[in-house]
Order: sequence, then structure tokens, then C-alpha cells
Amino acid sequence: MNRTITYSPEETRALGTRLAAHLRPGDVVLLDGNLGAGKSEFARGVARGLGVAGPVPSPSFTILNVYEDGRCPLYHFDWYRIESPEEIYEMGLDERLGGDGVALVEWSERAEECLPERALRVRLIPLDGDTREIEFLPEGGFAFKEEWLG
Repeated sequence: MNRTITYSPEETRALGTRLAAHLRPGDVVLLDGNLGAGKSEFARGVARGLGVAGPVPSPSFTILNVYEDGRCPLYHFDWYRIESPEEIYEMGLDERLGGDGVALVEWSERAEECLPERALRVRLIPLDGDTREIEFLPEGGFAFKEEWLG
């Protein structure tokens, strides 16, 4: 089954780091979960796994943070403040999905119609304290292997 449990923010980041070893340019990862579910911690792990060295803040106010110091560009989106999918198109942000880098999208449900068919949906579910159930749901033929979880 494509799910695992983490017991701390460090374990959540480490899981993101392990996933990053298998991500390639053009891959889109959708991070689903309520506020405080661990999406940003998971994203920080992916960033580290791709070789991003500096801080990785949540792009809550900027909508997109771009990191180009890793093995490929990382486009970290947060669509929480998006009012409609048209905003994504008007800003040209859709061009960063499935392009020359890896795209992480928090709050993707705010503009589902902007998403490519092929993606990996990662659902983070808080259980108790820092414990998270993390489920990996490949969509549109995304090639995911359970052994990536370590």
C-alpha cells in the first residue's frame, strides 16, 4: 500500500527527501492536507533532496517560490490565496507545471483545472501530535514505486 506513518517533522522531511531522489524534471507533486498537516515540512524535505541549500519558507504570500540551486529547478506553489483558476493562467504560473523542473503544489484543489493529468498526489493526514499518515496517490500514469518510501 502506498502509505506510511511519520512521527515527527524530521521524519516527514526525511520522507520528502527520499521521494526527491526519484523525482525528475516535469514531475508534479500535489500536497494535500489541512492547515498544519505537514505540507511545508514535506516540501522542505523534497527541496533538500533536490539539493536546495537555503531556507525553504512556505510561499503562502508569494504564491510561488523558485529554487534553482538544486539538480533541477524546484517550483514550490501555494494556492491557498488563489480565488480562481484564471489567476493561475493570468500570472502564467501554469507554464511552470510539468516543465523544466519539479513542481510542488500546496492547496492544488483551489485550481484543479490548471493541473496536468500526470501527477503524484501526496495526502498528509494529522493523527496525533506530530504523527502523520502520508498517502501517495499516483495519477495519470505517474510512475510511483512503494520502495521509494524506504
